[in-house]
Amino acid sequence: MKPRRTILSVPGYSEKMHQKAGQSTTDVVMLDLEDSVTLAEKERARENVIRSLHRIDWNQRTVTVRINGLDTPLGYQDLIAVVEAAGPNIDAVVVPKCDHPGDVYCVSRLLDGIERRLGFERPIGIEACIESAEGLSNMKRTAKASNRLKTLVFGIADYSASIGLGLTSISGHGEDNEDYPGHRWNFELSRLVMAAKAAGLMAIDAPYGEFNNKPAMVTAAKISRALGFDGKWAIHPNQLEPINTVFSPSAREIDRAVKVLDAVKKARDKGHGAVAVDGRMVDNATVRLAMQAVETAQHLGLLEPEFCMKFYQ
Repeated sequence: MKPRRTILSVPGYSEKMHQKAGQSTTDVVMLDLEDSVTLAEKERARENVIRSLHRIDWNQRTVTVRINGLDTPLGYQDLIAVVEAAGPNIDAVVVPKCDHPGDVYCVSRLLDGIERRLGFERPIGIEACIESAEGLSNMKRTAKASNRLKTLVFGIADYSASIGLGLTSISGHGEDNEDYPGHRWNFELSRLVMAAKAAGLMAIDAPYGEFNNKPAMVTAAKISRALGFDGKWAIHPNQLEPINTVFSPSAREIDRAVKVLDAVKKARDKGHGAVAVDGRMVDNATVRLAMQAVETAQHLGLLEPEFCMKFYQ
């Protein structure tokens, strides 16, 4: 899959914001029909999203649509209306509040029917948001509920409400952590990463609510990456550049990966199994990490594609 370092959430009702998102530096544009849209605006937002999906040049970005929850009267309507009208222009449907693998299965089966009826050439993916204690408990099964799944996403605000945490910050996105030693969400985030990676999915962290506090947001993103996340939702364009930087391989990381893979290739060409780089042994796990780094760097234009081809030959 293409990198999902940044997922910019854009209110479904604003076609002007849709246009700006298509010109931004985000990896993924998520057109939101759920939390950012009032009940009175739901139908208009759905129509605007369909119109934007047809009219806007997304510049090869990944485009997703977050529907309303399946536990509301709006979720199935969003799915059918938007996918039937603009399915070929959607990369994935974002399903909020996935408490049970049945939620993913339901969406997957509906997509099966729509795609068969309308003859879509490529399948639409699913991104599952884990936003409650029940959802976290069932997460391993949810992650394997459909081969359409692309990512698991942590929804911190709704999860906080589901465990009765209280209003620890204005936005509810966990930017205040003074009352807990260490990192409050380490357990939940680590479990989500484990479930996602065990199923071959990407893991995406929740947005950081205090969008004008760049240093704190960067710290939060670094913690996410250190735990194994592939990217983070953004709720403001100002967050895109720093998040993209955090989740991109650094020059030092690329150099290290290139050094490892060059050494491995030279050893293999000579028929040697053991490889040492800078006085340290390199095993297969290190090789996989190095390949992940250079493949991501190649996709982002940070490394010439010939390098990976040279290693694979």
